[in-house]
Amino acid sequence: MASTPRVIRRLPDTLINRIAAGEVVERPASALKELVENAIDAGAGQISVRLAEGGLGLIEVTDDGCGMRADEIALALERHATSKLPDEAIELVATLGFRGEALPSIASVARVTIESRSRADGEAWKRTIDHGALVSEGPAALPPGTRVRVEDLFGKIPARRKFLRSPRSEWASSLDVVRRLAMARPDIGFTLEHDGRRALHVQPGDTLAARVAQLVARELADNAVAVDLLRGDYHLMGVAGLPTYNRGVADHQYLFVNGRPVKDRLLLGAVRGAYADMLARDRHAVLALFLDVPAAEVDVNVHPAKTEVRFRDSALVRGLIVTGLRQALSTGDRRSAQAPDAGAMRSWQAEPVAPAPLFTPPPAPEPARQGSIFTPSYQPARVSEAGQAWRGYEAGVMAPPVARAETAAEPVPEAVEHPLGVARGQVAKTYIVAEASDGLVIVDQHAAHERLVLERLRAAGAGEGTAPAQALLLPEVVDLDEPSCDRLEEAAPRLADFGLALERFGPAAMLVRSVPAALAKGDVQALVRDVADDLAKHGDALLLGERLDLVLATMACHGSVRAGRVLSVPEMNALLREMEVTPRSGQCNHGRPTWVKLAHGDIEKLFGRK
Repeated sequence: MASTPRVIRRLPDTLINRIAAGEVVERPASALKELVENAIDAGAGQISVRLAEGGLGLIEVTDDGCGMRADEIALALERHATSKLPDEAIELVATLGFRGEALPSIASVARVTIESRSRADGEAWKRTIDHGALVSEGPAALPPGTRVRVEDLFGKIPARRKFLRSPRSEWASSLDVVRRLAMARPDIGFTLEHDGRRALHVQPGDTLAARVAQLVARELADNAVAVDLLRGDYHLMGVAGLPTYNRGVADHQYLFVNGRPVKDRLLLGAVRGAYADMLARDRHAVLALFLDVPAAEVDVNVHPAKTEVRFRDSALVRGLIVTGLRQALSTGDRRSAQAPDAGAMRSWQAEPVAPAPLFTPPPAPEPARQGSIFTPSYQPARVSEAGQAWRGYEAGVMAPPVARAETAAEPVPEAVEHPLGVARGQVAKTYIVAEASDGLVIVDQHAAHERLVLERLRAAGAGEGTAPAQALLLPEVVDLDEPSCDRLEEAAPRLADFGLALERFGPAAMLVRSVPAALAKGDVQALVRDVADDLAKHGDALLLGERLDLVLATMACHGSVRAGRVLSVPEMNALLREMEVTPRSGQCNHGRPTWVKLAHGDIEKLFGRK
């Protein structure tokens, strides 16, 4: 059967615009981004955004910029017509937009009404396009500036409309777009309304740090350091959260190049490298970085949505970010986001100045028992210095100890009785060293206890509606952004099965009434934020049961003993004994090993005895 001959032809403008819309207008948030960028490029000092149904029903952007004349409105709706490229030097573009595709692309897949009044001649004009066809035009009444109204997006293209997400998901994406653009321009005021309710409002003229804290989290102002590094024509500024102030997903990292919000792998990798030795692998920094580089040194025309860039000297950019962050975090500030424990502060005491007895007998140790990890740790015997004179030379001749072992106050138990042996000491306040009958066992205390807490939650009926919960005497309010609250509210009935009772408390807060009993002493604020991050990270990609398993693992992580916690020998042995009777205790909730063993033969090989 002969195939039908294909003839090359020019595509009609309406089809060309729809094809372009497939690249530029993926969803309501994409159209909103283009419109707000146009308002910024027009020199606006105040931008107001109104949305309905997450942008599916309505997107309206109003600015007080330079405005357009009637003939300029008509020209702006044609493809590749723009005022942002006065010549052919596209590599020197200084505006957010420059291609001239956004308005005609949006107008080809929605009903678009543009009203504008030029500051030059003072006449206002209105033009309406419905899915590529001119509907009406004529005089309008509005102050100097421009108002663009987009309705019924993809209304006549059901094949595109059915692939859009729910209004709640589209609203979350739209909010993120406005938040990033508002962060990039603290000199501009922004107002965002959704379904008749104001969701965001910032005044023009904010400082960079104040604008970032207002849009990301109020507590960031007290838990961040300023970043400011100049290297030649490259300038890095911003706000970097302390390593102890972190989140479970990387969605709270805001990166800007010449005022343009970007999501670039090079920049994200540099941020990860800067925090590499200060954060766990599954934790992410909270920050906003603003990089200014010469226009000729960066190519912004490498992605349809202009969210990626390419640098001429990528090594210089990476080095600038890593150096700037590390300098700010190491020399600029030595604070911690976690307040010191009150019990630990009460334990401080002055060192004796006069000679003291060489050995102070220890108190009688408590017997080992299950769950003793949550009790105050046993205080080991301490050796007092002979006098104050030695203290002046100690720092110069002795490195600080990174391991400890307690003096045996009772007969040392035999290792043969237990598969994981008996505890002999603790290394770097993180690893338990135990002696077994057939070798040496090293246990990661946090990873091991994380698994034990998870199995306790499961055994208690978490997820089946029978998990014991600890009611809070005073319900705690956790401030979050609105999309996070929406996700938590949707998952609240199932979270209650785990013992975590949540209620909506306004548009941007959740009320916590109870927590799982096993996590009664944990940080409620951090727990709820990480659960919200888990729901955002995995979204609809996993089944409900799989998502809730991940949430349960997050809860277990918050209830486990942390690395850096000093444990007494009875506590270490209690942990080992519980590991021996707990299923799946060889791996933590993230799949990493909780313990390793060096057999006697392996140790002999290390010392050349075998």
